[in-house]
Amino acid sequence: MRLQEYQAKMLFEKHGIKIPRGRVARSPEEVEKIARELGGKVVIKAQVLVGGRGKAGGIKKAESPEEARNISSNLIGGKIKGHRVEKVLVEELLNIESEMYVGFTVDRVSKGIAAILSSVGGVDVEEIARSYPERIATQVIDPRWGLYDYNIRNLLTRSKIPRELWNEVSYITSKLYEIMVTYEAELVEINPLAVTKKGLIAADARMSVDDNALFRHQDLAKLSEFTEENELEREASKLGLNYVHIGGDVGIMANGAGMAMATMDLIKLMGGSPANFLDIGGGASKEEVKRAFEVLLKSNAKSIFVNIFGGITRCDDVAAGIVEVLKALDVKIPIVVRLAGTNEEEGRKILKESGLKLFIAKEMEEGAKLAVDLAR
Repeated sequence: MRLQEYQAKMLFEKHGIKIPRGRVARSPEEVEKIARELGGKVVIKAQVLVGGRGKAGGIKKAESPEEARNISSNLIGGKIKGHRVEKVLVEELLNIESEMYVGFTVDRVSKGIAAILSSVGGVDVEEIARSYPERIATQVIDPRWGLYDYNIRNLLTRSKIPRELWNEVSYITSKLYEIMVTYEAELVEINPLAVTKKGLIAADARMSVDDNALFRHQDLAKLSEFTEENELEREASKLGLNYVHIGGDVGIMANGAGMAMATMDLIKLMGGSPANFLDIGGGASKEEVKRAFEVLLKSNAKSIFVNIFGGITRCDDVAAGIVEVLKALDVKIPIVVRLAGTNEEEGRKILKESGLKLFIAKEMEEGAKLAVDLAR
């Protein structure tokens, strides 16, 4: 789960990291009021869960409350990369002398936490690594032992952070690691970490938490927000489905994340465009199949490819579930079903004798091509 910028900043401030003065607004009038309270000069940031907001016009500076109101009237209700802007973060305009980067992310190769520190900030960390390799330092931290002072000093030296800033950067780095571990995050970063006369301030904040850990962090789970493009994801999440909206024309239902990704690849290979990622799990019940179809039928897909491998579950049980569900739903788009594994012949027989207009495929490639052709 990715947090909005203002949500991440609230957590950062709670753990002792300085953030700019500001508040969230949902109307131009509210933006103008906040701008007056902050002294007039502000920065207005669209709160949407996408990267590259600045380049897409989602971050604007205003020199007066009136200008802030005018800018926000165009932002609020508009779209940034297809996502509707429902609120903006209005913050004081900082007098930034220089910018740095500090972040932590899960390193799955080393099974540790990668600490990243750079004396350059304000651009993507990948760009920093390409353009300023001598000013970025990384180190893998073993979560069993944690982050030590000597780890931070090593990073400070290698990233060429000015010596006079060491104490503040060291404090912020340790606090950011504390946040990473406390909330079982996959990523926490401050970019840029602004150098100002008032000290170091987190001018921006990014944080993603492991979905599988949210049951231990109900306070964070309640913060989950979806923008317009993710309405189906919101619904699917409430139904307990592992669903990601993509927006193509071939809906996909598969059992297992690997099977779902392989199906998406095949759809693309056959010249189509997947509408979604949907994993119904290894032992999906009839009720889960029904919920999955209900979501898929709202995705604007022009065809649906059901790709099931009967390992944990039996193909005849899946087929019976599909027939029962489709007879109860008003389905007007073509559906391709491929069953393989335990009792696959029995499953195909159930589908053929159902009286439903279904397209049955024996192989994945055959099913993917058929679904793409039918979508056209």
